[in-house]
Amino acid sequence: YSAPPGYGPVPAYGPPGYPSKSKVAAGILALFLGTFGIHNFYLGYTGKALFQLLGTLLSCGFLVPLIAIWAFIEGILILSAQPGAQPWGVDARGVPLSN
Repeated sequence: YSAPPGYGPVPAYGPPGYPSKSKVAAGILALFLGTFGIHNFYLGYTGKALFQLLGTLLSCGFLVPLIAIWAFIEGILILSAQPGAQPWGVDARGVPLSN
C-alpha cells in the first residue's frame, strides 16, 4: 500500500530528524574553551570531552598546554572541514554540521 500519486509523506509522521549542530559554534568553542572540552560536549563526543575536562582540572595545570594545543588544532580542523566530511564535519551521531 502506498500513497496515491501526487501525495507525499506527511512530515509530522516521519522519523524524527536530528537538528544539526553549528560548525562555527563548535569551532569557536574549541578555540576559546577547548581545554575544558566544551566543544566535544557540544558535538556529543562525551568520552573525549571528559578526558579534556578532567585532564585540565586534575593535572594541576601540567597538562593544560598540551590540551590547549590539542583543542586549538581540533578547532581549526572543525572550522575548515566540509560539512558531512568524516570525522571533523559531523557530530557524534554522524549528522553533518551546518555552516
